[in-house]
Amino acid sequence: MAWFSFTGSDPADPADYTLSGSQPSCTGTPQQLCAIQATNDGGHPDLDTNILSEMVQALNNQANTTNVKLKVRPA
Repeated sequence: MAWFSFTGSDPADPADYTLSGSQPSCTGTPQQLCAIQATNDGGHPDLDTNILSEMVQALNNQANTTNVKLKVRPA
């Protein structure tokens, strides 16, 4: 599994992610998608139903999950 930064506008499009060497720092607009950890499929994440469901769960609960990181709220 590898970390991918969300760099586009469509979370369901593998081309909207950039492969990251490690878990990325997540700053910016709070509680929006920042990064996911998924199987590397040629430099893009394999967006299977499990990771897509986990992304929905994280966004609905406004909380990180094991494989989905949201941008942090400012202190």
